[in-house]
Amino acid sequence: MFTGIVEEIGSVTSVESSQLTFAATTVLDKKTRIGDSIAVNGACLTVKALTPYSFSVEVMPETLKRTNIGKLNSCDKVNLERAMPVGGRFGGHFVQGHVDGTGKVSAVRAEGNALILKFEASKEIMRYIVEKGFIAVDGVSLTVVECNPTSFSVSLVGITQAETTLGGRKTGDIVNLEVDILAKYVDKLSRGESGITKEFLTEQGFM
Repeated sequence: MFTGIVEEIGSVTSVESSQLTFAATTVLDKKTRIGDSIAVNGACLTVKALTPYSFSVEVMPETLKRTNIGKLNSCDKVNLERAMPVGGRFGGHFVQGHVDGTGKVSAVRAEGNALILKFEASKEIMRYIVEKGFIAVDGVSLTVVECNPTSFSVSLVGITQAETTLGGRKTGDIVNLEVDILAKYVDKLSRGESGITKEFLTEQGFM
């Protein structure tokens, strides 16, 4: 589980078939071990190898199909976040690191000290996105400013522009998207496919 609060910007040092290596510092403290999970552009990946200044991961075909990880080249910048520790501070929202699909930057504009990014996404993803709801874009926890059936916008404050890769995104760039998990459960419940009813929730004291 992640929070969508990026810890550092890393960089790709090598791409070899299904294995990628990233240069990093903050996410590689003394507690990081082989087998740990690190979110790379919001995709939860398992550390396969470690050095004091880099880590390697193995990428499955499903990850390549659903994310922008397969488009990475040497020297590309990526957002990095370690899995949230038990008892850790929770500054963003529940991010699983299970990317739902990709979107495309369709517009970038300044608005005072903020940067407004607009993204186009498939109807399958947009069905879960609502105004003022959560969205993870390349692993960054953000609030949706506005949305319609085919696109949505977010506003980046100065620190998000400086401390994540989103500040450098341009029109046409492909980003990873993970919708709020709560939206998926609500959608399934509303379609009667979850096996959970209002009566069950009432009986269990949730309503």
